[in-house]
Amino acid sequence: MILDLAPLVCGVLLAVSGAAKLLGRRTAQVAANTVLVRVLGNGHRAAFALRAVGAVELVVAAGLLAAFPGTVLPGAATALLGAGFTGYLGHAKATAPQSSCGCSARDEGPIGVRSFLRAGAVLAGGVAAAFAGTAWWSRVVRDPGWSVLVVAVAAAGLLALSTDLDRVWMPLRRLRLRVFGTPLPAGPRGWVPVEASVELLERSLAWQASAPIVRSALLDSWDDEGWRVLRFAGVHHDAGGARPVNVLFALDDQATRDANPSPAVRVSVIDDRTQEVVPVDLLELSGLHKPLRMA
Repeated sequence: MILDLAPLVCGVLLAVSGAAKLLGRRTAQVAANTVLVRVLGNGHRAAFALRAVGAVELVVAAGLLAAFPGTVLPGAATALLGAGFTGYLGHAKATAPQSSCGCSARDEGPIGVRSFLRAGAVLAGGVAAAFAGTAWWSRVVRDPGWSVLVVAVAAAGLLALSTDLDRVWMPLRRLRLRVFGTPLPAGPRGWVPVEASVELLERSLAWQASAPIVRSALLDSWDDEGWRVLRFAGVHHDAGGARPVNVLFALDDQATRDANPSPAVRVSVIDDRTQEVVPVDLLELSGLHKPLRMA
């Protein structure tokens, strides 16, 4: 049954991810933070490559959903895609660890374990689809109850490997912290959750000014001599094309909405390759005209 339903599951998965890449409004933005920028030289080529991959996914998805028993090509093509995704992720992780994978044309976070598991799932699903003995629609008609259960379990597993749900959980976590406070004991000066610092940052002028560059969620944070540093991945476009950068924000590590709702925020843009400070006028870039400290 799993083999017979593999074309359905893989077909829907590739159709969704392929449509997001090919037709998504944020494809160019996501592509700018992938290793494709380094490989192809600029963001426009990276976006074109990502859309091309989306088109291939849609073609393979159509083949899977329309394949008759004994048709090996769609499953083999899916397995080949999975193997290609895995190789691409391995190269990106080795050469640009903080880059985005661009897997769904929505996720802009760095490549992690879930990215590799998703690629592995595509590879395994393609192999299973290649050995399907019955058309998936025939299997659904024959065993509707079990078919729905298998597809539901597979969908739940794929959702667990997706980072899209993180956007749903983060506001709920922040609400819990507001209502119940942090479960961790206070330190010598009183410990402020990182989520609280991120919330203050996202309300600041510094965040608005840096919005054209930032391309990820929070990647890392640390406290240093009274400052809390928050690191995000980004892309800066200059005369040389798209340049991967790290955007560092520093604010008072004791600032909260109650104690200091508008803390001073320092911003540094660091070249991801050379680790040198990138001179950029964020106010001019964003169209804002209020004072902003740059480090």
